[in-house]
Amino acid sequence: MEVKINSEELIKPSSPTPQHLRTFKLSLLDHLIPVPFTPAIFFYLSNSEQAGPCLDVPQKLDLLKKSLSRTLTQLYPLAGTIRGNGLYVDCNDEGARFVEASVNMSLTQFLTDPDLVLFNKLLPSNEFVIGEFPEPTHTVNIQVNVFRCGGIALGICNTHRLHDGIALGVFLKEWAAVGRGSGGGSGSSEVAPQDLKVAAELFPANDLWLRDSSKIMFNSICRPGNSATKRFTFTGPAIEALRARGKGPSVKNPTRVEAVSGLLWKCAMAALERKNNGLRRPSVFTHLVNIRKRMNPPFWGPLGSSLWLAAAHYKGTTKSHDGTEDVLPSLVGELRGAISKVDGEFVSGLRQDKSLISSSFEKVLGVGLSEYGHGVDHFVCSSWCKFGFYDIDFGWGRPIWVSPVWECKMMFFNSIFLVDTRSGEGIEAWVIMDEQEMALLQEDPELRAFANVTPVL
Repeated sequence: MEVKINSEELIKPSSPTPQHLRTFKLSLLDHLIPVPFTPAIFFYLSNSEQAGPCLDVPQKLDLLKKSLSRTLTQLYPLAGTIRGNGLYVDCNDEGARFVEASVNMSLTQFLTDPDLVLFNKLLPSNEFVIGEFPEPTHTVNIQVNVFRCGGIALGICNTHRLHDGIALGVFLKEWAAVGRGSGGGSGSSEVAPQDLKVAAELFPANDLWLRDSSKIMFNSICRPGNSATKRFTFTGPAIEALRARGKGPSVKNPTRVEAVSGLLWKCAMAALERKNNGLRRPSVFTHLVNIRKRMNPPFWGPLGSSLWLAAAHYKGTTKSHDGTEDVLPSLVGELRGAISKVDGEFVSGLRQDKSLISSSFEKVLGVGLSEYGHGVDHFVCSSWCKFGFYDIDFGWGRPIWVSPVWECKMMFFNSIFLVDTRSGEGIEAWVIMDEQEMALLQEDPELRAFANVTPVL
């Protein structure tokens, strides 16, 4: 597949940012996750393949640029430049990077058997390696890939400092609403200037100590070598069966995300155990947790990375009566326990207690598990379920597919990304692991019993 870059420009806000809003401070939490970008790709069929207004490609491109310009007026830091060594955004209206590209194949052909290695070509910023963490030049980077049939892949790489999954959803929904004529450009935006500053006021960042600490932490769990990215799909009925299977004394009614996360954790541990000739190491499964609704009272933060790390530990094995391993309820219980600890009291403590932050990092690193010997295996999970990404409609229909992952070969960590399927009933899991370990994971009979390991769209 060849992707040809046809043009590149900076889209500026439709109205200048007022002088008193020129400096936008980043919050302490914006420095927690040192991954440079929040990547996502939204695939839209051509006019002939889905119902909706029949706009030609030039009209769609023009609409995307004009509506983006109006959206940047509402979310004005997204048109600025990160300065002060990462402590604030200079809201200078420099603009969002907007790339137009063409693909020498039809979208249907591409989606028949999508090669995940090629996804980087659809993203506007693909020359980075996990572990190096370069600061992006522009906070918003967009690449509109037009397939030969007229289908579109909208590739986005926005800085993670301003966009976790929730904030990315706010931006895209606002942009799409403006495109349909019902968003901020018509005065009905849900985003007010005071909303943008809440996180920085609650979690002020006076220095970069958390960023430096998190870099050390994430670098320590990075793995060199060749990784493989695979996706597994769980249907609605399969998830319900999995939820029933995951019930235990501590969790009577597992959530969809808990059940799927627990199974993937269990199967990944089993794959590593087979690779290590029967040696099972203790492991840490870290879930990224949105703290907006966990504050007391909850806060509304449409920009920033308002996340924390909930670390679940597993030290040994649990055997059922017939001698076979049955750890899923225990793993689901560990996940529920770790996530539930990130509550209002805990989050309030983060605002004033650096020792609490340090102890949280120790849990992520598996400090205290070294007594079991042979090291610790780490897994990091992020869920975009219930974020409404399949509702991002610019006026010509909903996306046929949403991808949250890019390929990174040189350095990686064991990662799991969960996103709803288009129907909203299932979950698509994107997993990044060592190539050899991934080959073992795909053959796991329990995973195959609940998930499609060779999914089609």
